[in-house]
Amino acid sequence: MLTGELRSQIDTLWNSFWTGGISNPMEVMEQITYLLFLRRLDDLHTLEENKSLRLGKPMERRNFPEGVDAKGRNFNDLRWSHFKNFAASEMYTVVGEHVFPFLRGMGGDGSTYAQHMKDARFTIPTPALLAKVVDLLDQVPMDDRDTKGDLYEYMLGKIASAGANGQFRTPRHLIQLMVALTAPTAKDTICDPASGTCGFLVAAGEYLRENHPELLRDQDARAHFHHGMFHGFDFDNTMLRIGSMNMALHGVDNPNIRYKDSLAQDHAGDEEKYSLILANPPFAGSLDYEGTAKDLLAIVKTKKTELLFLALFLRLLKPGGRAAVIVPDGVLFGSSKAHKELRRLIVEGQKLDAVISLPSGVFKPYAGVSTAILLFTKTNSGGTDKVWFYDMKADGWSLDDKRQPLLIESKLGLQPFKNMLDQLSEAEHTKNNLPDVLTRWQQRQGTELARDRTDQSFCVPKGDIVGNDYDLSINRYKEVVHAVSEHLPPKEILAKLAVLEAEIAAGMKALEGMLK
Repeated sequence: MLTGELRSQIDTLWNSFWTGGISNPMEVMEQITYLLFLRRLDDLHTLEENKSLRLGKPMERRNFPEGVDAKGRNFNDLRWSHFKNFAASEMYTVVGEHVFPFLRGMGGDGSTYAQHMKDARFTIPTPALLAKVVDLLDQVPMDDRDTKGDLYEYMLGKIASAGANGQFRTPRHLIQLMVALTAPTAKDTICDPASGTCGFLVAAGEYLRENHPELLRDQDARAHFHHGMFHGFDFDNTMLRIGSMNMALHGVDNPNIRYKDSLAQDHAGDEEKYSLILANPPFAGSLDYEGTAKDLLAIVKTKKTELLFLALFLRLLKPGGRAAVIVPDGVLFGSSKAHKELRRLIVEGQKLDAVISLPSGVFKPYAGVSTAILLFTKTNSGGTDKVWFYDMKADGWSLDDKRQPLLIESKLGLQPFKNMLDQLSEAEHTKNNLPDVLTRWQQRQGTELARDRTDQSFCVPKGDIVGNDYDLSINRYKEVVHAVSEHLPPKEILAKLAVLEAEIAAGMKALEGMLK
C-alpha cells in the first residue's frame, strides 16, 4: 500500500511536470518509466557486483561496462546510485547527454525492456524538475514489490484521470474480476493481444502469487513464470515501454511484450499457443480487407475490428484454452452475416461459458458504450450446453463521468468475497455486484441452474440461444416481473362509490346552508 505521503509527493511531482511544460500525461509517464528503468538497471548491476565479491569470481553480466563512453564520461557516472548525488545541473547534463544515448544502444542484450528503450527520448525540461523526480523515485523501496507496483499503478491511474489517453486503461477492479473468473494456474501461458499498460498480465501475475505461492518455490514453475508465461502485443511503442516496466515493477523478470499489429499480421508462430487470453481490445471500427491478416479472414470475413479480435482469440487459443474478453454489445446481437456466423462458431464449435452484461457507464468519462464480458473455452468440438448470464448493475463506482466510489475501500472490488467479515449487505450489493458475480460464477453448475430468468443471474439452454439466431443479449432472455395490483370485487367497489357519492352530496348540502 502507498502511504498518503508518497501519494502526495507523486501528485506534486505530476503537477511539476505540467507547470514545467510537459502537458501530455503519456509523456510524463514515459519519462518516469525511463528513470525507473535506469534505477532497476543499477540495482541489478549492484546485485551482480555483490555476488562477484562474495564468490570471488568475475561478474557474469555487466549492465554498465567498464571504462568511458564515446564522450569520455566514465560509465559508472551513468548509474543511478552515482548521478543521483550530482548537483542538479551536472545531473541534467549526464542524463541527457550520456545516459539516454547509452539507453538507446542497449537493445542488444535481449531483454524485453532494453528492446523497448531503443528510441528513448529525454524531454524533462529543467534540471530542477529532473532533480525533484530523481529524489522522489529514490525514496521508493525497490525491493518491495508491492510498493513499487502500487506506485506505478497509481501513476497509470493518473493517465486515465487526465483523460487524453484513458482508452488504454480498463478499470482495475474489472480486470481483477476477469482474472478471478478464469483462475490462472501455474501451468498457464497467458496472452493479451492488445496489452497496452499490461494491466491484465500484471493482475494475472498477482493472482498467481496470492493463490499459488508454491510456484515461486519450484525451479521449473518459477522459470516459466518469469520467462514463458506472460505475452503481450501492442503496436504503440510508448505502451510497450510502459507495459514492460509495469511487469518489471510487479516482479516479472522477462515477459514477452513485443510489437505486433494483432489484426494486420498473420499468426503462424502464435497459432494455438496460449491457454488463457485476457483482453479488452480497442474497437476502432473497420479495417480494409487488404490490411487484415488473411488467417483471421479465413475464420470470419468482416472488416469490423470487434469481430476480427474475437476471430484472433480463437486463432491464438490452444484446445482447452479459455478466454475472458470485453466486447461491445453489438457483438452480442448484431444482425449482419458476420456477426451471426461468429456467434454460431463460438456456440456450436467451441464452449460458450458465460455472458456478463456490464453497466454502460463503466468506461466513462471516455466512452458510454454498453459492453459485456464473454467467457468461452476453445474445444474445436462444441460443448456449449447452458450459458450463464449475469446482469451487472453496479461495479462499486458511480456510473457518471466522475466515477466516484460508492462504498468504503474495504467494500469495493472483490475484497468482500475474500473476507467473510466484510460481506456486503443487500443495500451494499446494489452498489457493488462484483463479489456476487464471482460467487455465483462458481455455483453455475449447481444452484445457479435453478434460478429464474427474473433473477440477476440465470442459465439459458443452448437450444434457446440457437432458436434466437444465436443472439447473446441478456435482454433477449431476461424476464421482467410485472407488479400485480389487487382489485376488490365489483360489488364492493360499487358499494364504496355509493357511500362516497352520499358523503359528497351531504357535504354540498351543508355548504349551501352555510352560504344562505
